[in-house]
Amino acid sequence: MCALSAPIANMTASMPGRSERDGVMVRPLRTVEDHHAALAEIGSLMAAEADTPEGDRLDVLVSLVEAWESRHVPVEAPDPIAAIIFMMEQKCLTRRDLEPAIGSRARVAEILNRRRALTLPMIRSLGPLLSLPAEVLVSEYDLRRVA
Repeated sequence: MCALSAPIANMTASMPGRSERDGVMVRPLRTVEDHHAALAEIGSLMAAEADTPEGDRLDVLVSLVEAWESRHVPVEAPDPIAAIIFMMEQKCLTRRDLEPAIGSRARVAEILNRRRALTLPMIRSLGPLLSLPAEVLVSEYDLRRVA
């Protein structure tokens, strides 16, 4: 134990009625099992009120889990068409609402049915309309061949 952590450990250990469960004392997440245990404990603490020992423990555990997941759980960029459809649903937009950004009704259908690729002008218009970053819209995706 380093010189700075010894007084803190002694201080928390000497507090009356304080256990590892009610305090904020936690340990680093090093394994998948640690991650799963932290997630389970987060689930049990979800109703904790802020500024309580349980609420503080929840905050610390969430921070640890977020840090662990950012290093160990890669997040792939979403498929551009799936992202467009998702954001349409979130914003309650119809295909007709995409026409100013994409073009005719037929062109919107071709894009959403993966028969035609997005163009740069479409991407520039869709980004702000759907609140999607360009990085998502420029990703490669599979097109369906017309028979």
